[in-house]
Parts: sequence; C-alpha cells; structure tokens
Amino acid sequence: MANTRLRPGALPGSFAVKLLATATCALMLGTATIAQAKMYKWVDENGQMHFGDKIPEQYLVKEHQELNEQGVVVKTKEAAKTPEELAEARRLEAERKKIEAEKKRQAQRDRVLLDTYTTERDLIVARDSRLEAVDSQINLSKSIIDDSSKNIASLEKQITSIKASNREVPKDLYRRLEIEKKQVEVQEVNMKNHIKRREDISVQFNDYITRFKELKAEQKARRDELARERGLIR
Repeated sequence: MANTRLRPGALPGSFAVKLLATATCALMLGTATIAQAKMYKWVDENGQMHFGDKIPEQYLVKEHQELNEQGVVVKTKEAAKTPEELAEARRLEAERKKIEAEKKRQAQRDRVLLDTYTTERDLIVARDSRLEAVDSQINLSKSIIDDSSKNIASLEKQITSIKASNREVPKDLYRRLEIEKKQVEVQEVNMKNHIKRREDISVQFNDYITRFKELKAEQKARRDELARERGLIR
C-alpha cells in the first residue's frame, strides 16, 4: 500500500477526533468546576457585607453563610460562642434536663396515684389511718414522759429527805434518777419526730388529694371531648 504524505500541519483523522474529545472534556470539567465553586457571604466588624469564594481567616469564627450558584443561602454557620456564652448554654441545658427529669418523675407519681387510689375517699381513709398510727406513738411518748416525770419528782423528794436527815444518799437512787431523766430526753425527741412525721403525712396526703382531683378532672375533660367528637354529647 502506498504511503500517504500529509500536508505540513495536517493531523491524522483519528488523532484529530481524540484531540477534539479531550478538549471538549477539559472544557466541560472547567465549566463544572466553575459551576461548583462555592460562594460565601460574611459581615465585617463595621457591618459591611462581603461576598467571595473564600472567607478571610479572621471571619471564620464569625457567623457566615454559604450560597449556591443562584445566590440563595444553603448553609449558615453560627459565630463561635464566647466562654461566657458557652457557660450560659451549659447552664440552660442543665436546667432543661432538670425540668424534663422532674416531668418524668411527676408522670410516674401520677400513674402510681391513679393506680393506687380509686376515689378521693380512699385517699382520706389512707391519710387518717396513718395519722392515727402516728397519734398512737405520740400518746405513748407522752405517757412515758408523764410516768418518768412522776418518778423523777419522787426520787428527788427521797434524795432531799435523806440529805435533810444528814444521811448518805444511796448511789442507786442517783442511778435511777439519771435513768428516768434520760428516758424523758429520749421520749421528748421521739415525740418531736412523731409530730414532724404527722405534719409531713398531712401535707403529703393533702397534696395527693389535690393532685388526684386535678388528674380526675383532666380525665373527665378528655372523655367529654372524645364524646363530643363522636357526637355522643353536645
């Protein structure tokens, strides 16, 4: 087959096609790169708004936005918080968690209250029963204190009489006197604790009764609303 001489500057057909394809791809990639270039918006310390494909380093910690090719904000990065702002954020988060935890505990208490008592009368009976039990303990302490007080008076009278006759007071009398005095001290503390417990029970059950009424009212309101939705009541 005879050799074909190319004109100076001419390219073989297949090579020209490849070169054209390569140039086209490069052009498309370049266009895509331009299209995908990110644009940012930020505000300087003077309140002046700026746009650019790169945010100056000193503004990276400030609030700024990323824009798409239509200039629409697609992402916003908030400014870095100061130590004081971070501390406040932590405090608020801790407070929020505390409130949520209390709500959960209250919901648990409400379930127990409704599961344990059917009527308000049930709560009153339970309260009065516990108060009566505490009253019995208070009365017992009072009785012991009264008896010990009488014994103390009697022992002190004996000791005074013996001393008046210039006789030696038996050590057993002093020992019994100290025992009775100690008994009074112990029972006075017990009675004080019983009285405090009685007050706590009264407050606790009065709170239970108040909350029970609220929960029952809420249940009734939900039932009435459901009945209205179903057309059972107007």
